[in-house]
Amino acid sequence: MRPLPPRAARLALFALALGGFGIGTTEFAAMGLLPEIADDLGASIPATGFAITAYALGVVVGAPTLAALGARMDRRRLLLWLLVGFTVANVLSAFAPTLPTLVGARFLAGLPHGAFFGVGAVMGTAVVGPGRRGRAVSTMMAGLTIACAVGVPVTAIVGHAVGWRWSFAGVGVIGLLTLLAVTVWVPRLAPMAGATVRSELGALRNSQLWIAFGAGAIGFGGMFAVYSYVKPLLTDVTGLSVGVVPLVLALYGIGMTVGTVLGGRLADRSVLGTLIGGLVATIVVLVVIALVGPYAVPAVAAIVTLGVTSQVLGLSMQTRLMDVSPAAPSLGAALCHSALNLGNATGAFLGGLVIEAGLGYLSPAWVGAGLTTLGLVVVLTVGRRPAPNAVAAPAGAVVRDDEPELALR
Repeated sequence: MRPLPPRAARLALFALALGGFGIGTTEFAAMGLLPEIADDLGASIPATGFAITAYALGVVVGAPTLAALGARMDRRRLLLWLLVGFTVANVLSAFAPTLPTLVGARFLAGLPHGAFFGVGAVMGTAVVGPGRRGRAVSTMMAGLTIACAVGVPVTAIVGHAVGWRWSFAGVGVIGLLTLLAVTVWVPRLAPMAGATVRSELGALRNSQLWIAFGAGAIGFGGMFAVYSYVKPLLTDVTGLSVGVVPLVLALYGIGMTVGTVLGGRLADRSVLGTLIGGLVATIVVLVVIALVGPYAVPAVAAIVTLGVTSQVLGLSMQTRLMDVSPAAPSLGAALCHSALNLGNATGAFLGGLVIEAGLGYLSPAWVGAGLTTLGLVVVLTVGRRPAPNAVAAPAGAVVRDDEPELALR
């Protein structure tokens, strides 16, 4: 098929990026609002933290499940249903009367996360053509990284000023705007010919898919080992004031955005090379953080650079997962977000263990470097097999409302 005209392609990618912005905002919003939520619902802060865990669990469960169940559905229609679920779940979060209700609503909000990015990656590739796939995926993922720089601080400010419920309600509004944008600007896209739930799940028998998944979960765990404890690292080790931390986190989000764009361009040249380079660069930055943590300027610079390298790694990992599952690219891309959230849980857990052992807030950086090194070893030893049909178009043809569906070859 021919890609969409440039202007139409940009609008379609903007609609996908807007969805990424909403998802990125809701994913991290609760982390900055735990005290307000706990106080309002009469719960402890640790207990309220289960709302964050529930969202991550929803991502892990929903990414492969919804991608597989929607195998035979038009890609735009599936995106719209995912956005409906996302919007409703965030509205339910805003009106949750009790903590168990909120935990359930956050689980529901996490379900569409991975599937949206997975299907969106396939859609983005289709509208610009396989030759610019990396840039298309990076454009959509930029919405998530911009959320870290803009959306999350804004929800924190709103939550502090007028109440945490308004933050989730605002994300619901973003969901509605994305629904409108996808309806107007994103074309219909036929599913892959012969795609079924069985064929999608059959892709899970692919050993290279699980090798890439495992490498991603382990490699991402290195970044999350540090990011999960970045606030006490900056205040207790680096000596920055609490008021400066949001600025550093915003700079980290900008670094993530730069890394997403850079990773997309590099992945268009070599997916596997970018993946290996992203792992190596992340290891180096984690070691630097461990060494310069007590010094403000180099520590902040290293943390911002971690945002860049982690997103180069993330973008290349998502593209690699699409490559090694050519018969089910939506499932492959969605699994990247399951890997991310498993990495989140693993990194935070191991980082917490060394802190509790009395090794200090710099010790998670060493743990992170070890985890990412292990991910690199997995890729170099068993994860370098050429991907089958890596550059083949992954889904049905883009279909305009007044045109018949055509299979994309």
